[in-house]
Amino acid sequence: MYDAIVIGARCAGSPLAMLLARRGYRTLLVDRATFPSDTVSTHVIHPPGASALQRWGLLDQVTATGCPPVGRYSFDFGPLTLAGAPGTADSPYAYAPRRQLLDKILVDAAAAAGAEVREGFSVEEVVVEDGRVVGIRGGNGQVERARVVIGADGRNSVVAKATQAATYEEHPPLTVGYYSYWSNLPTDTFEAYSRPGRGWAVCPTNDDLTLVIGGWPHAELAEHRNDVEATLTAMFESAPAFAERIRDAKREEKIVGASVPNYFRTPYGPGWALVGDAGYSRDFITAQGITDAFLDAEHLAEALDETLGGGKPWDETLAGYQTRRDTRAMPHYQMTLGIASLQPPDEQMIQLVSAIAGKQPAMDAFARLNSGVTSPVEFFAPENVGKLVS
Repeated sequence: MYDAIVIGARCAGSPLAMLLARRGYRTLLVDRATFPSDTVSTHVIHPPGASALQRWGLLDQVTATGCPPVGRYSFDFGPLTLAGAPGTADSPYAYAPRRQLLDKILVDAAAAAGAEVREGFSVEEVVVEDGRVVGIRGGNGQVERARVVIGADGRNSVVAKATQAATYEEHPPLTVGYYSYWSNLPTDTFEAYSRPGRGWAVCPTNDDLTLVIGGWPHAELAEHRNDVEATLTAMFESAPAFAERIRDAKREEKIVGASVPNYFRTPYGPGWALVGDAGYSRDFITAQGITDAFLDAEHLAEALDETLGGGKPWDETLAGYQTRRDTRAMPHYQMTLGIASLQPPDEQMIQLVSAIAGKQPAMDAFARLNSGVTSPVEFFAPENVGKLVS
């Protein structure tokens, strides 16, 4: 019998399995995929996520793939542009490693920590006895049992479905985004462009390629489904300098699209827990998914250690995990919903952005807000806004 079974071995599951195994828990990590493999993802890791990789001793492996550090974020609103440093002295950079590279590093780290890893493993059933999750049944009929089963298997989590995990703060998909990779489009900056009803972002990644993702309201999904590239090209023309840059570049891979719902789920119950997108999903427009998954995994590992190893009450400890998650994530979630509406900024935001343009400390603070270093609650506090615009 295992202490923990983790379903899903990508950005939430592998770090969780690694952290539990490092604490001495007998951990089974399963995924229907095999690694290395790609997955639909914008794959930006903001500085708080890079800091987690540093704590785990994995950041050097990520940089060894040739993924360039990103120490500058820019925000082009049309009439003006803000640019600043997104990180801290201890964690100054963001990274955008390709998922086939990043996920393999994470899976291997879980195995190196002592977790048992089974790739190509499909979970057919979450086993429940007397109202408590006690294990899983694989496609071969084999049953594995554990003290806790964790769903790290994304928005369609089998654990969330089996336990009917309650959803709250739920909103439908707001945007639809399409991305690919271009050569001859050099940048050392995470570039974000905002236009009414449109938005796109640019970030360097491995192999001298640049990730470009653009989006529009989900309500326009059907309208542009058959002419995505033309719609992207037309959108880029609203920023002439960028349009000229990308005309000289070459798209190296197919265009991939996605839209995601927005929700929080109650992330625990008798014998089970949720982590990453299985427990909390937000629009991709702020690129917080991987960073959230990393921090979620750390917090859940700490909570599970307290109850599995420390004897603290399950419900109390996991309720604390939920509270900690929501307190950190909810302000960014609400900000993300606002950005994903792709509406023109209101007068108050226009005044703020105009006031801080050209003031480097204030622009750095704005970059840290968007990288997740600073909470919107802290950034938009009246006393802080007063300091920024003075």
